Amino acid sequence: MIKHVMTPAPFDRIMRKSGAERVSEGAAKELRDVVEDIAENLSKEIVVVARHAGRKTIKKEDVELVMRHH
Repeated sequence: MIKHVMTPAPFDRIMRKSGAERVSEGAAKELRDVVEDIAENLSKEIVVVARHAGRKTIKKEDVELVMRHH
């Protein structure tokens, strides 16, 4: 897994926005870890799609294509 690119704070806010009254730091970190892992795996698939199209640049359409298959 890649080094963390996000702090736990946004995930704390997401859980509070979803109705949580309190969120432990461990819970926010765990959600961050899960989301970053999912994002890394999806990104690898998206890169394959862009390369298959003969491009180095990832486009919105590449993300949409991969997400349609998940």
